[in-house]
Amino acid sequence: MSTSGDEAFIAAVKPLVDAMGGEMIPPDEAGADDVVLAWEGVDAVAVRLPQLADCLDHILAAMERRKGRPLADLDRKAKQEVVRILEARGAFSVRHGVETVASALGVSRFTIYNYLNREKEA
Repeated sequence: MSTSGDEAFIAAVKPLVDAMGGEMIPPDEAGADDVVLAWEGVDAVAVRLPQLADCLDHILAAMERRKGRPLADLDRKAKQEVVRILEARGAFSVRHGVETVASALGVSRFTIYNYLNREKEA
C-alpha cells in the first residue's frame, strides 16, 4: 500500500478514515467510487468510503465508545444530546435512520421525533 515516503502521510490520514468508517486500500486497487490520495505527486493510498447506512452504525458505535457505555443506558438529557448531534450530522436523512437511532437509544421512534421537535421549538 505504501512506500517508506508515504507512511507518515498514511499515518496522518488514518484517524480521519477510521472516524468516518472508511477503508484504506492500495491505490492500484481503487475502484471508480474510491478516493485516491496523492502525496508529493504520487498516489499514496486509496480510501473506500462506507455506505451511508454503515456510516450511521459507525457513528453510533463511536458515540457509545466516547460515552463509555451503551447509549440505551444514558439518561434522557444525554439521549437528547445524542439526537441533536446525530441530526446535525445528517443521521435522519438516511433511510431507517430514525429506527436505527431509536433502537440504539432504547427508545421509540415517537420519542426520537419528540426530541427532534423539541429542538425546533427551542
